[in-house]
Amino acid sequence: MNQPAVRRLLAEAVGSFFLFATVVGSGIMAERLAGGNVAVALLGNTLATGAMLFVLITMLGPISGAHFNPAVSLVAWLRKELAGGELAGFIAIQLVGGVAGVWTAHLMFDLPVLQFSTRARSGMCQWTGEFIATFGLVLTILGTLRMRPAWVPASVALYITAAYWFTSSTSFANPAITLARSLSNSFAGIAPVDVPGFIAAQILGALAGHGLAKALFPEPDWSSERNA
Repeated sequence: MNQPAVRRLLAEAVGSFFLFATVVGSGIMAERLAGGNVAVALLGNTLATGAMLFVLITMLGPISGAHFNPAVSLVAWLRKELAGGELAGFIAIQLVGGVAGVWTAHLMFDLPVLQFSTRARSGMCQWTGEFIATFGLVLTILGTLRMRPAWVPASVALYITAAYWFTSSTSFANPAITLARSLSNSFAGIAPVDVPGFIAAQILGALAGHGLAKALFPEPDWSSERNA
């Protein structure tokens, strides 16, 4: 494996580690400090996640694209920005780095490292929330890349901050983080039995976002200029 490929995988691992640790760790901290007020706990969880996304995308985007998300990597593959082998490597390292982040969050807050969530998150309303969350995330990424590339970190961070509150599922929007959160019986957890429904909705949402982005933000056709 060449050095640029290793750097890309390392960037995805580091980014997934810090993002997933932030989601779970801030959820634990928020729940402990909120005194039973779920809205306050969610607000703390939201602000930490949005802030970390901005930092990670700004720092690691130039190296790997800062996916940290198999749904985003899948869309990159569909756009021929990743080869099949790269897609598999990205997904694997996102999951490994992310699970390590979740386990580290447990260590930091003196919780059992190995655990499974008992928090039920299922039903059409939750699946619809995940479809919309992932659909909007992909559309935000592709649209901002096309129209205002320098604004991608802010746009994604702000979108996820908003989606935590306007979607019924609180916007997981990421198959890897869904799996990792099933390993945390905390504020951010999801019961393992509910994971497949979330992931199916996320993949469908990502594909829909990819399709709409192709219609809204087509790539420029340079052939007419070349032939002029």
